[in-house]
Amino acid sequence: MTALNHTYLYAGPSELVPVEKGHALRLMTSGGGAPQPYFFEGRLLQPRLTALSLRALSRVVGSRFFIPPAMLNRILREADPVVTCGRGMLRFEGFSGCASTYARVDLTPAAYEGDVASFGTTNVDFNAAMRAALSTVREEEPLSLSVGHAEVALQRGDTRVVERKVPLPLRWLKGFAEVQAYLSRLTPFAELSATEALRFLRGLPRTRGDKSVHYLVPQGRSVRLSSTAAKDAMRITGLERLRVLEDLVPFAKRLVLHADPRGQASVFVLDLGAPRFTLALSSEVWRGFSGEGQALTALAQQAQVEQVLSTLRAELRWEAVLEPRALARKLGTPEALVRQGLQVLGVRGLVGFDSQTAAFFHRELPFDFAQVEALAPRLADARALLAAGAVEADAKEPGAFWVRGSDVTYHVLLDAEGEPLRCGCPWFSRHALDRGPCKHLLAARLHAHRAEDDDSE
Repeated sequence: MTALNHTYLYAGPSELVPVEKGHALRLMTSGGGAPQPYFFEGRLLQPRLTALSLRALSRVVGSRFFIPPAMLNRILREADPVVTCGRGMLRFEGFSGCASTYARVDLTPAAYEGDVASFGTTNVDFNAAMRAALSTVREEEPLSLSVGHAEVALQRGDTRVVERKVPLPLRWLKGFAEVQAYLSRLTPFAELSATEALRFLRGLPRTRGDKSVHYLVPQGRSVRLSSTAAKDAMRITGLERLRVLEDLVPFAKRLVLHADPRGQASVFVLDLGAPRFTLALSSEVWRGFSGEGQALTALAQQAQVEQVLSTLRAELRWEAVLEPRALARKLGTPEALVRQGLQVLGVRGLVGFDSQTAAFFHRELPFDFAQVEALAPRLADARALLAAGAVEADAKEPGAFWVRGSDVTYHVLLDAEGEPLRCGCPWFSRHALDRGPCKHLLAARLHAHRAEDDDSE
């Protein structure tokens, strides 16, 4: 499996330590704008609930819901999650090792009292001892939280450093680029009360490794599980991934389900009051978000939105809510162009998407995303087709193009907005747009935008 060598350099291990009154949860940081960035220090107002939320996140990051046969004998290292300290929000997010499951803990201002020292995004150390300690936190005892606690860096006058070198799977990194493209297109499917949410999760089959397809069908104020496809049903597989929510659902005020119109992803947002827990599942446990190609369209349109990217990036400012329509009004730019620009920034690791607020948020992931962008073979092939003059507009049909392959010429079609619609190649016959556009559609899109630019000059 292709991977990037990554070094975590922590001032010490994350730990839960007793203090004069209660306990202190000290999360060590690595990367960011300083060697050991210090973002936040304060008191958690719902200690046990927040601790359980972080523990659920660590379960996702430490899990692999699908293991290819070739990897059974390999030792898989965990990838530490990242934390973003923005304006009024603390967000912890990460992927499972197989990149099929994404989890995020959002702490709103009502979840804590404390001081924000700076804004930024960095890795946080989630070691085994800290994960075990999180399960012992009680609601009645005070619990403080430090993200990048500077004083732990010194011990008996000597610098204490914990260094951990790990190979980060590229699919794990690419998942961050892909998942926001999915989340931004999902729509609310159902909203379950606390009672219905508890009944739904506890009633799920407990078979491990079940890869069969299931459907969630609305039933009154809840949903029921069915093995038969139905109109307006939500497709889901790998039900064991939902077990992550079991310890949290007794505290939930509601559970909001979001569905992908194409059935390629699903999102479950637990409203826990001040904290929120988001769980996103890919359509299959063996299909990680990383390989889906949903970000290819954004990558292909970078040249077209370059004019707005610098202005748009200047508006990020670690904002917790970046709403495309509001940004479009402020910048005097079409909303569609702003949304496309945010998608491009998402591919670069600069924004994520919050399903609860239906808006993007600023964060700058501490990884080299230039290498992730380079690993887009379909886009590279599309650019090669364009450079070879293999794309020609169909004079008889608006939005249609002829794209010459190695042996066959394919007829492709874009919609009225220039978005990929249909291609006659074998790849499209197998996957349609479920795994992103094929290289022929991407080449046609590049050709169409280049023609628009030529006409405007």
